[in-house]
Amino acid sequence: MKIQNYINGEFVNPISKDWLDNYNPVKGEIYGQIPNSTKEDIEKAVQAAEQAFPIWSNTTLEERSKILSKIADLILENLEELAKGESIDNGKPISLAKQVDIPRAAANFQFFANAITQFSSESHESVGFDAINFTLRQPLGVVGCISPWNLPLYLFTWKIAPAIAAGNCVVAKPSEVTPMTAHLLGDICTKAGLPKGVLNIVHGLGKTTGKAIVSHPKIKAISFTGGTKTGAEIAKIAAPMFKKISLELGGKNPNIIFADCDYENMLETTVRSSFANQGQICLCGSRILVEEKIYDKFKTDFIKKVSELKVGNPSDSTTDIGALVSKQHLEKVKSYIDNAEEYGGKILFGGKKVNVKNHEKGYYLQPTIIEVTDNNCKLNQQEIFGPIVTIMSFITDEEALKLANDVKYGLSATLWTNNLNRTMQFSKQLQTGIVWVNTWMLRDLRTPFGGAKESGVGREGGFEALRFFTEAKNICIKHD
Repeated sequence: MKIQNYINGEFVNPISKDWLDNYNPVKGEIYGQIPNSTKEDIEKAVQAAEQAFPIWSNTTLEERSKILSKIADLILENLEELAKGESIDNGKPISLAKQVDIPRAAANFQFFANAITQFSSESHESVGFDAINFTLRQPLGVVGCISPWNLPLYLFTWKIAPAIAAGNCVVAKPSEVTPMTAHLLGDICTKAGLPKGVLNIVHGLGKTTGKAIVSHPKIKAISFTGGTKTGAEIAKIAAPMFKKISLELGGKNPNIIFADCDYENMLETTVRSSFANQGQICLCGSRILVEEKIYDKFKTDFIKKVSELKVGNPSDSTTDIGALVSKQHLEKVKSYIDNAEEYGGKILFGGKKVNVKNHEKGYYLQPTIIEVTDNNCKLNQQEIFGPIVTIMSFITDEEALKLANDVKYGLSATLWTNNLNRTMQFSKQLQTGIVWVNTWMLRDLRTPFGGAKESGVGREGGFEALRFFTEAKNICIKHD
């Protein structure tokens, strides 16, 4: 099939008539094509967005909310088709897409449909000066949203929903690796009554299509989720142009386990936080740090639990781990396994490619556990972004905290303990944007989301996203 760009409410071919092959990682085969869009396509999308902005930005909050709610409803009505598309594109189990990805995409639209009606500005009475100050929160205009391949519709909607809720018009680029559900979203938006030009979806490569979005002078803000290296390149272009930027980048997250934890809950959750979505989630706990007194027990129990995970066809309801997203990514992840010993690691389990019946060309890999003794090794310092975790022990609280913080990333951390003092100390001292205590991936959409250090700039979620997609203007009125 040929996926098309969605510009000004219509599906259109790329102006250059150039196409890219789209691969199904489940089978390792080409199953369609997507536009290899150029700056001319972006220009067309920007023009459509500019034309739509004056009317959309003055649409009542109630009307915007109504349309966003309708989009949310239609996403759920099309859950089966969207989940299947997500699995074919990404390789994740259909069961995971049904339970998490697609419902969360609907929740993103529903949340901001509600949030925009509660988003308020401030006023200040200047006592003694006979004046009042109040703040307007006005939409920016045309904004750019660029999302990654690991949670395609989930993260695509996480950016689009607050942008259009706030009154902006959007030029969006999904990952060229996983374009299907973004394509299906265009049709849903049309059916929901979203005016033409408010959302424009343009497919293509990051180095061409993405760069054209970032560098376009009429696009006022860029919201990007992806790799740290790409984020740095975006910042180099956008910062001199004084664009607002929100960058949600990489992670190398510690999972810190103390002996006083609820052991069975910790063990079950740690398996999930290590290998959910084939480990292709920026929030996965890829560095497992275990208190020495329970280290041997944990190692034995963890290996047993992981060995029971089924790698297989994503359409099989019993599959725990599906295919990696692409052949290139599989080879990158496998290279860390092949060089594990050289990097100072010892493979305790996994590390081999998996042949799935009738899908022998698919990109399947065993979940892999590697024991390390040096936190400075490549396995603990570089973002692998696959079904690989490292484990190592610690003795004291001070050592655990030092190990947790001793990386260039700072997205999230998970802490397992029932000691209140330790919880409070670690929560304050961990150099991350998110800390989960005795849980993982428990998300409240009202809370700020983002990282520290090389894990990003800015925050998404709740009113933080609505503030990002608006400009504050203060009005001062003096009266007698």
